[in-house]
Amino acid sequence: MIDSKRLEFIVGHAGEIALGLWPGAGAELDSWEKTPGSPVCEADLAVDAFLKRELGALLPSAGWLSEETVDNPDRLERDLIWLVDPVDGTRDFIRGRKGWAVSVALISAGRPLIGTLCAPARGEVWQAVAGQGATLNGTRISASTRQEFAGARVPAADLMKQDRMLTRVEQPNSIALRIAMVADDRADLVATLRWGYEWDIAAAGLIAREAGAAISDSFGRKLNYNKRDPRAFGVIASAPGIHAATVEHLSERANSLARD
Repeated sequence: MIDSKRLEFIVGHAGEIALGLWPGAGAELDSWEKTPGSPVCEADLAVDAFLKRELGALLPSAGWLSEETVDNPDRLERDLIWLVDPVDGTRDFIRGRKGWAVSVALISAGRPLIGTLCAPARGEVWQAVAGQGATLNGTRISASTRQEFAGARVPAADLMKQDRMLTRVEQPNSIALRIAMVADDRADLVATLRWGYEWDIAAAGLIAREAGAAISDSFGRKLNYNKRDPRAFGVIASAPGIHAATVEHLSERANSLARD
């Protein structure tokens, strides 16, 4: 069995590395664009290299898939795989804002087994083990239990006209942190309508699910991990009582955008 305390220490240290390079703490940071509209910075690469080395030593049999590492198809032959986003929410990180986190998940046979988010600028560490619940800073958490879609709290800077029956709350740039907000009842609903990568959602999705939330893609389908194409169309994390209503509310747009 994996040494959970050692894993907690490794991810916590990765958060300290990122914090030491964060402009919000006064650091000077080099950043650039991998592709137009896709920022990356030296913290992404430093944390990625550290986690690849340390997690590889912790569990040598596991494969590796990270936003900042060239994909190795050998991972498809592994039952266990680490899914890592070294700095989820790079835009907030570069701007000196607090809405970023280190995201690490261990996947077993296509399902999340362990998920950890470390958001040191916010003083938050989220953890979950499949079947054992979820915690924030060591305290057990429970997801939203909202039953009515209208008025649901959603992390958003703005809302489209057709979504204005919802209620806006704080929106960190990190999609993982937005999903985690559903896990501890700071939000009722998070939904995206775009192609996204497994490393963005694996850890937070497990944390939310273990806290009692419903998790799916934009069509309400179960999320699978360590696929040849490591993407899914959108994610929904919500109170279970409004999940079906969310899928229905988004269905026309989801079908149209997925076709495009």
